[in-house]
Amino acid sequence: MKGLAMNPLPRVALGVAAACCFASAAALAQPYTASTPLTRAQVRADLIEWRQAGYDPLDWIDYPENAQRAGAIVAQRRAARAGVGASGAQMTQ
Repeated sequence: MKGLAMNPLPRVALGVAAACCFASAAALAQPYTASTPLTRAQVRADLIEWRQAGYDPLDWIDYPENAQRAGAIVAQRRAARAGVGASGAQMTQ
């Protein structure tokens, strides 16, 4: 008993190990967010969707307008697929 009272290192090490386990479990339990990495297939599907909306990555002369217009079209299509109106309200039929 005297050895544990004089040497707090085992208690500190146990506390650090418990904190690491808790932090790693909390990090793995996070839900999907937009900042999580995409797969190659998801990126390719996204590019195809943008190109179908009229975006041309080689059209650098009309770049901002071209990308903004295609982005608006893609957003409208995704909202329509999700059943959400332009204002963000759920659409009813």
